[in-house]
Amino acid sequence: MKNFEANLNYQFKNPSLLKKALTHPSALPPGQGIDFERLEFLGDRVLGLVMARWLFEKFPKESEGNLAARFANLVRKETLLKVASTIKLESVMVMKHETSSSQKKRLETLLADGCEALIGALYLDDDLEVAQVFIHHFWEPFLEENLPPPQDPKSALQEWVQSQGKKHPQYELISSSGPAHAPDFIVEVSVEGLTSARGKGSSKRLAEKDAAQEMLKVIAHD
Repeated sequence: MKNFEANLNYQFKNPSLLKKALTHPSALPPGQGIDFERLEFLGDRVLGLVMARWLFEKFPKESEGNLAARFANLVRKETLLKVASTIKLESVMVMKHETSSSQKKRLETLLADGCEALIGALYLDDDLEVAQVFIHHFWEPFLEENLPPPQDPKSALQEWVQSQGKKHPQYELISSSGPAHAPDFIVEVSVEGLTSARGKGSSKRLAEKDAAQEMLKVIAHD
């Protein structure tokens, strides 16, 4: 655990907090994972607060919409996974390992949740400043690589459609399948005068974003 704390650039005063943040409910008997879930809940809010203030101060002239786009990009699961990889979280997480085809997707969710639980533990072990130092250190590369505000694919598609005087994009749920913990959604988006495009994701919202991204590719090659 000392090596992991070295990765964090922080040594816990209360090691039990770190242990709780690294023990996923899947490794415990039913009903005994509440400590992890509570830390995840707290860490999610701490990350949100720190990130919102950071963006507010770093981009003083940006609109609320652009700040929101940056915020969404920096707190999404994909970014949490990159941080989890940097600190080698998977090597110390206590969890149930599965061999099903959905294992990778579940592992990604688990590690993203674990990263939030860790932030919650850092906050409780000392104060907000400690959590903020951690977040600023490990999120700064992702903040810097997205200096132009990232644009949501659905927003980008909507803007293009409006600029062309076309009707709003129409999103249709084609199918939903898979187990409750790893569902798969397929959504089709239609735009007047263009071939429809499909996207998939673990939620309807993500499938719609993927479909919009595919439609933007259609537009780019049209």
